[in-house]
Amino acid sequence: MDCLEEMVTGAPAERRTTLPPQTPTPENLKPRKVGGFRRSDILSLVGAAIGGFGGAALLFSLLPLTGWLGFLVVAYLLFVALYAALTSLDEDFAAVKDRVVAVVIHSLAFSLLMALIFVVAFTVIRGYEALLNWNFFTEDMQNAGPLDPLTSGGILHAILGTLIMIAIALAVVIPLGVACAVYMNEMPGPFSRFVRTISEAMTALPSIVAGLFIYASLILILGFDKSGFAAAMAISVMMLPIIIRASDVVLRLVPGSLKEASYALGAGQWRTVWHVTLPTARSGLMTAIILGTARGIGETSPVLLTAGFTAALNVNPASGPMVSLPLATFEFVKSPEPTMIARGFGTAAVLMFLVLLLFIVARIIGGRGPGNLSKSQMRRRAKRSREDHQRFTKREASRGDSAQPTPPSSSSSRSLDFGDSP
Repeated sequence: MDCLEEMVTGAPAERRTTLPPQTPTPENLKPRKVGGFRRSDILSLVGAAIGGFGGAALLFSLLPLTGWLGFLVVAYLLFVALYAALTSLDEDFAAVKDRVVAVVIHSLAFSLLMALIFVVAFTVIRGYEALLNWNFFTEDMQNAGPLDPLTSGGILHAILGTLIMIAIALAVVIPLGVACAVYMNEMPGPFSRFVRTISEAMTALPSIVAGLFIYASLILILGFDKSGFAAAMAISVMMLPIIIRASDVVLRLVPGSLKEASYALGAGQWRTVWHVTLPTARSGLMTAIILGTARGIGETSPVLLTAGFTAALNVNPASGPMVSLPLATFEFVKSPEPTMIARGFGTAAVLMFLVLLLFIVARIIGGRGPGNLSKSQMRRRAKRSREDHQRFTKREASRGDSAQPTPPSSSSSRSLDFGDSP
């Protein structure tokens, strides 16, 4: 219509919209708050929580319902329903769904956190008496029995056995797992897809099957004794598929532009992998190693099948039985004696602390992002830069000296004057 009016009258028509223009007011210019909690939200949460627990108590008093777990489930369901009803009084349907989903997600996360705190606290409290004795960390159980007090015996043999086994397993698994992940990303094809399928299937491999495989292949067929090395190989079978899959996912996240820039500068494929791909994915690769370590360090049945059990200290992984912290915990808690049960929970607490320590060390090593260097690395890079600068300066100086004309020597002047002499 505006165009037709311009054609008829010959004058530009006034542009109109379907909505009348609004003059800006302080209320319109005030930004709308989309996050955080308002007073009404807090009141709705508190009211829904009180109503949920009250309704659950009423139902359990009127109906033949028992059990604290069922009470919590009913109270939680009533809480969510009441919160949705209270929120719908002030918000539209989309906002109600958003707030209900947010409450459910936060409550599930809080439940998992509380479960983790409960497990750690329960383990530490039950093993507190054993952890107070210094001999618990410096002695083995060779000269201590189930009836002996906590002041005799310890888990030194289990601590060293766990460290030796996991060190051997990591030395085997890290190169194989990272190399396999690099192969699947850098060499796409039918065989790489086959390897990826096998690694995905091995992630669901039961630990007892891995222990039986090493027991049949190394101990029965090849004639090896039960030892820490055999247990480390069984743990490696459990760790390898996890590290492969996690590393594969991390290497896929490396931007392709970084690789293309390396190829454009003249670098080859494997030089690009070594200097671009792996350093960029260092933090993620360390996370993959952490996941594999967490899977392998807690295994019990493969160690029992391949390394046996001993109460004495053995630091030679090539011969003799060797025990780990999970296996020692399993053997301790089977005893009906309170002192042995306390040793078992203390051993479990030491295992959790050891895993936490390994995770912290791994994060320190691989926590920096690509391009973020430590102080020692920055000093080494500055030193190499100074050396390169001195070398380039000397090279330029030598080139400048070679470009200058060489003055004639006395021998050359004599040769020139030789023809003019009588």
